[in-house]
Amino acid sequence: MNHDCVFCKIVKGEIPCTRLYEDNDVLAFMDIGPVVKGHSLVIPKAHHNPLMDTPPEILQKLITVVQRIAQAQMKGLHADGINVSQANGKVAGQVVPHIHFHIIPRFTTDDYHGNWIPGKYASQQELHDYADRIRQAIQ
Repeated sequence: MNHDCVFCKIVKGEIPCTRLYEDNDVLAFMDIGPVVKGHSLVIPKAHHNPLMDTPPEILQKLITVVQRIAQAQMKGLHADGINVSQANGKVAGQVVPHIHFHIIPRFTTDDYHGNWIPGKYASQQELHDYADRIRQAIQ
């Protein structure tokens, strides 16, 4: 646990939340500042951050709960789609430095326009250069 972490305080019950799902390792709850109503968060109960340093067994548990919450949003809210978002680092938009997934139900009538606008590589060579740099760093 990180005593300064908002999500760790939620896990410990020091800050209230509206719980959706909970087991020994994972907590899912409603986001109090929803992008779209029904917006939910899935976090590990243990403090981990960022994604790259989170143990694979924790990631497996998280994504399984993400799937369950997404299925529940589709069924319970009659969502037309789902966005799943996960950010690492301030520059990526991460506000709470505790790994978490956002599950956002989407509706044809919602006003959320957070879908990204695709960019372009300057050339096929630039695309291949980026791919080479990533492949070389895969461990």
